[in-house]
Amino acid sequence: MLTTLNTSYTDTRAADLAWALGREPLPALATLDLELVDAKLQLRLLGASHQVLLEDGRGTCSETVACMPGSRTPLPLGVAKRTDDWEYEFAARVEVLSPGSFAGRAQELLALVSDHPHGLAGVFPGSPHAFTAMLAQRHGGQVHWRTWHAYPQDGQLVATRTKVGARSRATAG
Repeated sequence: MLTTLNTSYTDTRAADLAWALGREPLPALATLDLELVDAKLQLRLLGASHQVLLEDGRGTCSETVACMPGSRTPLPLGVAKRTDDWEYEFAARVEVLSPGSFAGRAQELLALVSDHPHGLAGVFPGSPHAFTAMLAQRHGGQVHWRTWHAYPQDGQLVATRTKVGARSRATAG
């Protein structure tokens, strides 16, 4: 699903993004509710990037990547966390692209996500290449999602990958 977000472009730089796990739902500009086997997933586009809410029989998991006032947790390159019932893995990278490459990559990603039944993309007013896009899927016992945050003024594209699944019995003890 592709939407135009009715808000100003809040994120000004990739370096302003922060990561948080376990935050309460924040006000969303667009959402996509998904049922992935036994898991409910909500993809949320915020005025300041994205939030994913996951719920299944083990409980809930909330991931937020956004410009969060007062946050002291910058966007990490990688995180692996275990709780009683979850294994959570997160990875992020920043691509720096030339203007021509950036435009092509932006069009490619927006087409991929907007045509996918588990995809949500929002374009910010002022630039067709200023967007946040999210794509989710389920593989076996894990829920996966990928996100892209575009900063055309700097030629930067922030890409994230997340996997959440049941903690294996071998590591739960």
